[in-house]
Amino acid sequence: MKRLGILISGRGSNFEAIADSIEVGRLEAEIAIVISNNPHAKGLRTAKRRGFKAVCIRSRAIDREAYDRLVIEKLRQERVDLVCLAGFMRLLSAHFVNEYPRRILNIHPSLLPSFPGLEAQLQALEHGVKYTGCTVHFVDERLDAGPIIAQAVVRVRDSDSEDQLAARILEEEHRVYTEAVRLVLSGDFRIEGRRVLRTP
Repeated sequence: MKRLGILISGRGSNFEAIADSIEVGRLEAEIAIVISNNPHAKGLRTAKRRGFKAVCIRSRAIDREAYDRLVIEKLRQERVDLVCLAGFMRLLSAHFVNEYPRRILNIHPSLLPSFPGLEAQLQALEHGVKYTGCTVHFVDERLDAGPIIAQAVVRVRDSDSEDQLAARILEEEHRVYTEAVRLVLSGDFRIEGRRVLRTP
């Protein structure tokens, strides 16, 4: 059984969606550990309540690579096969990425490469796009820039507020992240340039 390490900074709803998928058999994996850089993260409390091993490694006033080495040590201890970022609000160092090549996934609330970084939903509204969505991608040392594994499209309504749009995107995030994790764990893909292609 493949072991997942999930990194969070806040509510952890994508962590919960992955846990729910495992629980009902949509995803064949186990969550080895949940790590947060924020001691007040709601997702950390949720993980503990659901019986998962959950720890906080505080990131305040620590150099990025030094912090990443602490996280890597914990992931190694738990024999993690795949790292899933689920609202983890830190850019990973090159050292971290090199430690887990093509084994770190992130989900972002836009159709990358459009609207990377923070407040992607607000960026979409301000830009006036008619469609946005979410993207699961491999993580490299650049911001929201690794090869794209899966995407889901969400229509932008004229009446949308930022919160309304974010809520509909989040519904798709919960679905598409499980699909992407399943594909990567299966190994039934190849990467050509930036393209992630399913293998027959």
